[in-house]
Amino acid sequence: MKKRVWALLDNRMGSVGQIKGVLNELNPDVYEIEEKPIKYTKLAALPNLLKGASLLGVTQDSIAQINSDFPDIVLSASRRSAPVALWIKKKSPKTKIVQLLHPDVSKSNLLKFDRIFLPEHDRYKHSQGNCFYTIGSPHKVSQKVLDEARERWEKVFTPLPKPLTAVIIGGSIKGKPFSLKNAEALALEIKSLKERIGGSLLVTDSRRTGDEAEKVIMSYLKGIPAHTFLWGSKDENPLLGYYACADNIVVTGDSVSMACESCGTGCPVFVFCGENWLTPKHLRFVKSLYDGGYAVPLQKECEKFKGGKRLFPATQIAHEIDKL
Repeated sequence: MKKRVWALLDNRMGSVGQIKGVLNELNPDVYEIEEKPIKYTKLAALPNLLKGASLLGVTQDSIAQINSDFPDIVLSASRRSAPVALWIKKKSPKTKIVQLLHPDVSKSNLLKFDRIFLPEHDRYKHSQGNCFYTIGSPHKVSQKVLDEARERWEKVFTPLPKPLTAVIIGGSIKGKPFSLKNAEALALEIKSLKERIGGSLLVTDSRRTGDEAEKVIMSYLKGIPAHTFLWGSKDENPLLGYYACADNIVVTGDSVSMACESCGTGCPVFVFCGENWLTPKHLRFVKSLYDGGYAVPLQKECEKFKGGKRLFPATQIAHEIDKL
């Protein structure tokens, strides 16, 4: 009989992407997976120390789908879903609960998780023997996903001169804006890189980039052959195609998910950190990528880095789940 897995999915795309990356690595002959969408009320903003193992802040519709017939394993990721997993454990002690990212719960509740998977840059947080560490976070950019994306997008990019440099741009974080100065510095580094190696660009940004920063970047890159997918575009999102077809990738260090996905391709990755922008946590994360040999800083002669290592923590996490 297959082991039943509930995946607690909320509206945080970063955590959902992590969970789905792990789910894709679980053997379908062993596990039967059910996705459980979790929606919240305003009370979800309360600290987990207050919520404990409860459904406080969860909508009634969400509660209705998880209050009986409990599974063998529950997989959660966001801080908000951690109390839900603990509540299920309280109701069904035999259920194994697995958390991605730190749950921000009390020490006693931390011990109730059967596995907690944390990125190395969160090692400073309080942990226990049930905590396991990975470089970066799990993502869904597997080799299969890359192969499928390449088949879909390779012909689209064929007219562009090689090499193709994907440019993945984030933006403001935790009240720290993506300044026009940093936007200019990023654009100048990209322009310098392309002057050295030639070829074309595959450019995408995010809502956090901001209109003015986007304009600054694109003005400096004008004249370089490019395929673009800028924030607000109604076209099909080519991001997976960028990952699959790029010869190298420039990514900003503000997004753990984007940087991890970029490093999951195995091609050379160049990270832009800017000035007075990234938090200490982000800087620890970027350093772990450098130390692990997955990326180098975006700077002069970065093109000498040839990449080759693929960052894919989902496989490691799936193997640990198998041990449960």
